Amino acid sequence: MARLLITGGAGFIGSHTCLVLLQAGHDLLVLDNFSNSTPLALERVSALAKLDVQSSQARLQVRRGDIRDRAGLDDLFSTAASAGAAIDAVVHFAGLKAVGESVREPLRYWDVNLTGSRCLLDAMNAHGCRTLVFSSSATLYGYPKDVPIPETASIQPINPYGHSKAAVEQLLHDLAASAPNQWRIACLRYFNPVGAHPSGKIGEDPLGTPNNLFPFMSQVAVGRRKSLQVFGGDWPTSDGTGVRDYIHVIDLAEGHSAALNCLLAEPAQLLTLNLGSGQGASVLEVVHAFERASGRQVPYEVVARRDGDAAITVADPAMALQRLGWKTQRGLDDICRDGWTWQAANPAGYSDQG
Repeated sequence: MARLLITGGAGFIGSHTCLVLLQAGHDLLVLDNFSNSTPLALERVSALAKLDVQSSQARLQVRRGDIRDRAGLDDLFSTAASAGAAIDAVVHFAGLKAVGESVREPLRYWDVNLTGSRCLLDAMNAHGCRTLVFSSSATLYGYPKDVPIPETASIQPINPYGHSKAAVEQLLHDLAASAPNQWRIACLRYFNPVGAHPSGKIGEDPLGTPNNLFPFMSQVAVGRRKSLQVFGGDWPTSDGTGVRDYIHVIDLAEGHSAALNCLLAEPAQLLTLNLGSGQGASVLEVVHAFERASGRQVPYEVVARRDGDAAITVADPAMALQRLGWKTQRGLDDICRDGWTWQAANPAGYSDQG
C-alpha cells in the first residue's frame, strides 16, 4: 500500500475518493484550503472508513494549505519523509471548477489551476515523487464533432476553466517527455460527476448557488430553492433538452483507485483516459428520475440556451476499460437514490452538522 498526498481531498470528488483509497488500504495526507469545502467531510470519511482515533491520526492526516504555497509544499514533503512516511504518489483535485465564474474571473482560474499545479509539480520533482493522478475534465472537448467522444478527439476548450485544464495537461505532457523513464501520470477526464455515498454521510455541497444541474435540482426537491432552470428546450435531442453523461461519484472514485494501481504497477507512462458511463441522459430524464427517487416534485422552467453548452456530451470509456479494467457499476436510478439520501439527510449540506 502507498502513502498518498490528496490535494483538495475535502471536496465532493476528493472526499469520496479518500474513502475509496482508505478502504483499499492506502494512507492519506490531505492538503486543502477549505475555500469550497469543510473539514467535516473528512471527519465523516474517517467514520465511514471505521478508523478509530489512533488509526485516523496515522492513516488520514489533514493539513490546511494552498497548492500555490511552494514553501508550504516543500515543508509538507520534507516533514513526511523525515517521519518515515515519504509520499509515494499524489492525487491532485485542488482547483476551481465553475465555468461561468471562470469567464468572470479568468486571472483567478489561471492562477489557482495552472500556477497551483506548476508549484505542486515543481515540489514533487524536487522531492523525488513522480507519480500523479490528475483531475482533468471533459470540458477540454468543447463542442465535440463526434459522440461518444474518444480521448483522441480535438482539444478545443471554450472557456477559461477548460483552457486552464488543457494547459495543465500540456504541462504534464511536456514534463513526461522531459524525463520519459521517471514520471507516472494519469490525466482523468471526468464527464458529469453526481450522486453521493449511499450512507448519506458525504455528498455534494456547493458554496452559494449551484452551477450544475444535480445539486440545484436536489436543493429544489428539498425546498431550498423554488424551481430549476432548464437551459434550452430546443436542442436536437429526443425531448429538446441537453444530453450529458452522468457518472456516479463512487464509480469515479473507484476509477482513481484503478488508475493509481496501474501507475504504481507499470513502468513510467502518461495515461489519458475518459471517465464516464458511455450513456447519455437528458436534463428532463434526470429530473423525472430524481422525482421518482425522492417522491418529490421538481418544478422547472425552460429558459434560453446557455452560452458554451453543447447539445450532447457523452464519453467513450472503452480505453479506461481496456487499460484499467474499470467501468461504471451504477446507473441513473442509483445516482438519484443516493443523491437524495444525502440531500434529505443534510438539507443545508454540511452546515447541518448532522
